[in-house]
Amino acid sequence: MLRWALIFLVVALLAGVLGFTSIVGPAIGIAKLLFYVFVVLFLVSLVMHLARRGSV
Repeated sequence: MLRWALIFLVVALLAGVLGFTSIVGPAIGIAKLLFYVFVVLFLVSLVMHLARRGSV
C-alpha cells in the first residue's frame, strides 16, 4: 500500500514539473489517501501487537 502511495506521489511530482495540471490533482489526492490508509493500518497493527504482547 505504501508503495502505491509513493508511486502516485512521484507521478504527481513529475506531472507538476512537466506542467500537466490536469493530472496533478487526482494523483496527489490518491497518494494522500493511500498514505493515510497506510498510517491507520500501521497504527491498528501496532496497537494489536502491543495488546497481544501485554496479555501473554
